[in-house]
Amino acid sequence: MKHRFRGLLLLVSCLLAMAFVPQKKKDIVKVYLIGDSTVADYANNYDDEDYMVKRYPVTGWGQVFQPFLRSDSLSKVKSIIKADSVVVDDRARGGRSTRTFFEEGRWREVYNALKKNDIVMMQFGHNDAAVDKHERYVNIQGYKEYLRLFVNQAREKGATPILITPVNRNYPWKDGKLSNVHGEYPQAVKDVANELNVQLIDLTQLSIDAFTAKGQEYVTQHYFMNLPAGKYKAYPEGQKDNTHFQPEGAKEVARLVFQGMQQLKPVTAKAK
Repeated sequence: MKHRFRGLLLLVSCLLAMAFVPQKKKDIVKVYLIGDSTVADYANNYDDEDYMVKRYPVTGWGQVFQPFLRSDSLSKVKSIIKADSVVVDDRARGGRSTRTFFEEGRWREVYNALKKNDIVMMQFGHNDAAVDKHERYVNIQGYKEYLRLFVNQAREKGATPILITPVNRNYPWKDGKLSNVHGEYPQAVKDVANELNVQLIDLTQLSIDAFTAKGQEYVTQHYFMNLPAGKYKAYPEGQKDNTHFQPEGAKEVARLVFQGMQQLKPVTAKAK
């Protein structure tokens, strides 16, 4: 009986000792997403609305990006994320160009929150190119200037910027192939990436290739917001929208972004 009691006492002592051993603090990195409606989190960034009633099924790719950055997936992007855990902070907002994102103070909020080793992934272009909407339009030179500003200020805080060319819309199609709809804007992103030696994900081309492989009929029905009447509460009369995504399309674009991240290598910043 004494031996049993001593054994139990020893076990309890060991458990207590383990409980008070300092645990290694997890390294957590924040991945900030800045951009427009194709990136936005409609479920969480519009607090005054009931997402399921007023907006579903529209989904930005940033809204479904967190599952791709689970702890067990981080080894695939270890060249750019050196952490045990990642939190995606989606600050993208519908209708914003690089200029309006800056002018509204949205970039300032991200800048103030940035910490060393955080990531800033930026995808603009849809609204910058809207020449008929003067409140958001930004010409190519202005577009480059705002991207430079975001990149340089992110680096000032010790964060890592990643430039992303704009995801393609569901047009134009010709002979079963999708083509670039964004004109010179994707190349402008590449120019800034080359100029400042910034990591780049060419989402324009990745999405063109992926959508073409699936075919126009499939992506029109399953990826983009082309909805029949009466199916969704938020769209009783249906919808025809070849810019914004349904959940399946958003998940596919998020997968493409994560695929692009896996190809990135560390870079040395060029002088401003």
